[in-house]
Amino acid sequence: MYLASEQRYETMQYHRCGNSGLKLPAVSFGFWHNFGDTASFENMEQLCFTAFDNGITHFDLANNYGPKPGSAEKNLGRILKEHFRPYRDELIISTKAGYDMWKGPYGNWGSRKYLLASLDQSLSRLGLDYVDIFYHHRMDPETPLEETMGALDQAVKSGKALYAGISNYDGPTMEKAVKILSDLHCPFVINQNRYSIFDRTIENNGLKDSAAKLNKGIIAFSPLAQGTLTTRYLNGIPQDSRIRTDGRFLKESILTPHKLDQIRTLNALAEERGQTLAEMALAWVLKDGIVTSVLIGASKPEQILDNIKAIQNTTFSEEELKKIDEISLS
Repeated sequence: MYLASEQRYETMQYHRCGNSGLKLPAVSFGFWHNFGDTASFENMEQLCFTAFDNGITHFDLANNYGPKPGSAEKNLGRILKEHFRPYRDELIISTKAGYDMWKGPYGNWGSRKYLLASLDQSLSRLGLDYVDIFYHHRMDPETPLEETMGALDQAVKSGKALYAGISNYDGPTMEKAVKILSDLHCPFVINQNRYSIFDRTIENNGLKDSAAKLNKGIIAFSPLAQGTLTTRYLNGIPQDSRIRTDGRFLKESILTPHKLDQIRTLNALAEERGQTLAEMALAWVLKDGIVTSVLIGASKPEQILDNIKAIQNTTFSEEELKKIDEISLS
């Protein structure tokens, strides 16, 4: 039986999620990769143990994480049942619905039919009575926003979720969603979006500014840009890398000579700061206090330990920020 470290809360930082009562660890753990049916269950256990032993209280999933879809929730459900039952009230478990999950017209996007059915399925796979955060995973261009937000509100008021969130929304749509959920008195607390030194979309589409203005949290996924903001690819592509083992999300073609030059130059700047490139990249996302938490993935427990070190120094000089912009936006 797993026994959590007695020192698990000694070094992690916890940030309030907007103006809500919910706090998230500065570093959260995502199940997008490495928790499907093709992965080692023993390794999944060790990843969860390492995360929680070091103060990572937030485990983030979605209905379609796998492969196959649903398997990440199923595998975490087994881990929760076998090891984390005594710690359930110390954990934030989140899941999402919005992408393809089952056949037919009711298996994706943002209808009330899909979202509430998906949440029931997720709870069954996880073996939980409720999740702490339930997200709509992507904007739906056809379903009225009022219907989608109404489904999130029903999920909370039914007791199947404690808080509502949205993912992959832009600033203007998020502001509309906030208005609807506020009128419904639904506790919407967080946006989940891609954000990294190499991907500034939330700065360009108004999401980051809108979240700050409205006092809503942001959790950033892919803060290491699928591993390109590390030294992993500077000396060739390892056989066990994501490019080789799962090319769905990171293609070899992205590693152009120019991109590799950017990575090398950023790595040199990180070394000047006394950090690894990954540590600096995570620290950069957290630098101004607007992003509540960075969402990391890992295939090995030591990667989690390395990434946590980023919280030790999230302060940048104006000169350093200018250099990062010059390198990454060129």
